[in-house]
Amino acid sequence: MRAIGPLLLFCASLAGMAMAEAPATSPRPQQRPAAAVSAEPTPAAILRPRHRPDGLAAAPQPAPEAANTLQTATFSAMPRPHARPKGLVAADEQVADEEPQASQKPDKKQSRKGSVCGDPDIRGQEIPAITSKTKGCGISEPVRVTAINGVPFSQPATFDCDTARALKRWMREGMAPAFGNREVVQLHIFGSYMCRSRNNVRGAKISEHGRGKAVDIAGFVFSDGKEWTVERDYNKQIRRAQKAACGIFGTTLGPGSDGYHEDHLHFDTAERRGSAYCR
Repeated sequence: MRAIGPLLLFCASLAGMAMAEAPATSPRPQQRPAAAVSAEPTPAAILRPRHRPDGLAAAPQPAPEAANTLQTATFSAMPRPHARPKGLVAADEQVADEEPQASQKPDKKQSRKGSVCGDPDIRGQEIPAITSKTKGCGISEPVRVTAINGVPFSQPATFDCDTARALKRWMREGMAPAFGNREVVQLHIFGSYMCRSRNNVRGAKISEHGRGKAVDIAGFVFSDGKEWTVERDYNKQIRRAQKAACGIFGTTLGPGSDGYHEDHLHFDTAERRGSAYCR
């Protein structure tokens, strides 16, 4: 019994040593080294730029003076707009220049174009001298008048400038006041130049119509469209207008004068001794 005890102690000692040297059945994973980096980059690693190598120098930045020089050279290289020709005006400037011109008075030369007898209010044209085989007929300087004082004629009237000026004066000083608020927009011309005897009577003297010094008026057209004729409407206003012609013309004749002027007013610029002949 005493020999068995030491033997058991020796065996137990050997068994403990074997267990100490034997490896574990489930080895634990080794700890990751501190220098190891995860295979997946973190967001910080993506956004953060890499360090520039020590041997690579930064591009030289231009000095302030050089930057100014570069900017000047850039703008100098750009094409500059050409200067505007002197005759060329911008659209807005042209409108501004045209507005005052519209309010300017018309040019006298322009207003006289189409006028006769040196008067812009007498419209018509100069025509060649009228001659005739009949003694006493003809006009040395005739004009064919189409309107006076802005009032057109029903047909052109041919006479001399003295008669044209006398007719203009009568239309302004006699006819217009006689009709008052009634505005005449057309004058009905019954006759002007015609080589014939007085009242077409055979053997009578040459009429003033044959000399280009007479005009016959048969009626008046007003702005309201109405028309008064000497034959139908020999009223107070027409008689007043006829009376106003006495003195402006040398001869004034109308209905009741001699039986030959029942349908028109006769005005002529014949020179008479003493006072004018008005009936």
